[in-house]
Amino acid sequence: MSKRIGVLLAGCGHQDGAEIHEAVITLLALDRAGVEIKMMAPNKSQSDTLNHRTGSKTGEVRNVLTEAARIARGKIEDLADVNPQDLDGLILPGGYGAAKNLCDFALKGADCTIHPEVHLLLKSMFEAKKPIGVICIAPAVLARALKGRGVQVKLTIGNDPGTAKALEAMGAKHVNCAVGDIVVDEQHKVVSTPAYMLGPSIKDVAVGIEKLVAKIVAMA
Repeated sequence: MSKRIGVLLAGCGHQDGAEIHEAVITLLALDRAGVEIKMMAPNKSQSDTLNHRTGSKTGEVRNVLTEAARIARGKIEDLADVNPQDLDGLILPGGYGAAKNLCDFALKGADCTIHPEVHLLLKSMFEAKKPIGVICIAPAVLARALKGRGVQVKLTIGNDPGTAKALEAMGAKHVNCAVGDIVVDEQHKVVSTPAYMLGPSIKDVAVGIEKLVAKIVAMA
């Protein structure tokens, strides 16, 4: 029986949803590893919707699950229907949607709140000692989920001092990391990589993401 790895998406598009390059590289690496992939997203409205060409807000109301289904080619589940016991591991691609739709870190920093279904999934996976991979800004989501638990998980978002300080304010231990590398917390089975927090191109972010996927699959 193959391992089943969940991929939690936050919409579609790096400015208001999941970072598409990061998501696709993750899915490709998982598929090449021969695991079963289970994609999911919360069924809620996006925090905002942006024109990805101009960067301006459109005023449109879009649904996170519906938008994430574009990346998943329709094969995606409502997060509310996902049982953590069915997963052997979990990966969160980045994109501003992770910090806008899964939590509101983009708005409130260390004082952010987290979507309750996202919180429950991450808490359940962590307590079951199942591996969790977080890419780009997604470490902020995990840091918020673990806030107040008295554990200091090693994470990276690259080398941005302000974001690193916010993660540490939520209880994480930030480790600077190059785009092509990963930070592994062996004790807590958490793996992170900076991806487009550093960039600059898809070939650069792919190196770190592929390492992260390989480590998560090995840990699962």
